[in-house]
Amino acid sequence: MNPIFLIDFYKVGHVIQYAPGTKQVWSNWTARSSRTGRKSVVFFGLQYFLKKYLIEEFQTNFFNVPLELIISEYREVIQKTLGVKNPKTDHIEYLHKLGYLPLDFYALPEGATVPIRVPSIVVTNTDDSCFWLPNYIESIMSAILWKPSTSATTAQEYRNLFLKHAKRSGETDFTFVNYQGHDFSMRGMSGIEDIILSGMGHLTSFNGTDTVPAIIAAHKYYGADYSIGGSVPATEHSVMCSYGQEDEFETFRHLIEDVYPTGIVSIVSDTWDLWKVLTDYIPRLKDKILTRDGKLVIRPDSGDPVNIICGERTPCEMFGTPKSDGTLRLLARTLGTTAGPGLPYINKGGTIYGDAITLERADQILTRIIDELHLSPYTIVFGIGSYTYEYVTRDTYGHAMKATAIRNKDGVKAIFKDPKTDDGVKKSLKGIPAVYLCPDTNEYFAVDQMPPSALDGCAFQKVFSNGKLLIDQTFDEIRKRVRE
Repeated sequence: MNPIFLIDFYKVGHVIQYAPGTKQVWSNWTARSSRTGRKSVVFFGLQYFLKKYLIEEFQTNFFNVPLELIISEYREVIQKTLGVKNPKTDHIEYLHKLGYLPLDFYALPEGATVPIRVPSIVVTNTDDSCFWLPNYIESIMSAILWKPSTSATTAQEYRNLFLKHAKRSGETDFTFVNYQGHDFSMRGMSGIEDIILSGMGHLTSFNGTDTVPAIIAAHKYYGADYSIGGSVPATEHSVMCSYGQEDEFETFRHLIEDVYPTGIVSIVSDTWDLWKVLTDYIPRLKDKILTRDGKLVIRPDSGDPVNIICGERTPCEMFGTPKSDGTLRLLARTLGTTAGPGLPYINKGGTIYGDAITLERADQILTRIIDELHLSPYTIVFGIGSYTYEYVTRDTYGHAMKATAIRNKDGVKAIFKDPKTDDGVKKSLKGIPAVYLCPDTNEYFAVDQMPPSALDGCAFQKVFSNGKLLIDQTFDEIRKRVRE
């Protein structure tokens, strides 16, 4: 698609609506609010946007297309959709003949944790005739950028939670945390690009993922090695059903002894009766599991995650039943445990749960594993799915792009919005904002109404200028910032 159409309709008329004499516009991208209680967000996704849209898409589907085709299509679309008989096209023609996007992008390093209301990007035009362009790209820029930042922020919350419990339990090696959050979200996302953007956000905090497109995109747009993420052999219900319920024990034996005699294998275990698997099949296969060179991961997939993993604890429930014991207690009882640096590990076994996991449920599960079961939190991996990554919107962190300065014949002029009917969330900065890193708190802070030169002397880096990427950040660099 011609990227000139990647807009909301109202962008079409803005070129003639700006105050006469406007030559330059400065706009910033900022997370303005928080609905989660967090006071900061992870900034991520800009390089993907710059490479894929401002370079690849504009070059292929705009600048490389003959001008007459661009203009004829533009006229037809505007005439038939907006009813404008003679659409203005000279600004589109000018841009096409220029052959590149006359924009400068100043941004904080991707992977940085940025306080709410501190801008992470400032965009401005480098050609006076293209003053309309910085905010023209707002629609597509907003659509692409809010999700990877939001998912990276969510993933960081999970990572922090897992680290907290690992430290509390006495663990000293935190490598396992890199794999304790596993991306299960692909099938529940709202399209391929949503999968990619959110999936890459997940990978900033974790290595475990079942979302293959996220790895491919991280490789293409951030230079990541394909080993940036990965998974293990795992079954699904169709596999288990294919053997038949009457042969389920043989299915487990065949998988761990014949198909995967070594390494980690994850087996979905509630196709029919999870408790039978844990109290009948696993005890019968105990010797094979313990002598096998690898780990068996049991995957429950239905019910209340907290109780399925840790045991039902209602007053009417008798202790000592499989339901009251829960998955991990039953596994530990059968396979035995080995002392760790903190709490014991289950011998050659563990669990993964990925159905309707939330931060709250993960916290409850890890708390009970440590405090009630007295096992290491490393006995479980959480599948983080679309229940987590898709139940968000742009307003989760109030991501928005706003113009806050213009230049005309009188020089640079600060502009701002401050609606009387709003609670203050929509109040914008004034003028050109510069961002600095406080040496005492190691947090970013913004100062508005700055001169244009301040953008080159603050924490911002000029990452894109006149159609060219100036800084090509690697995924490893970004991931290191997030995990620090």
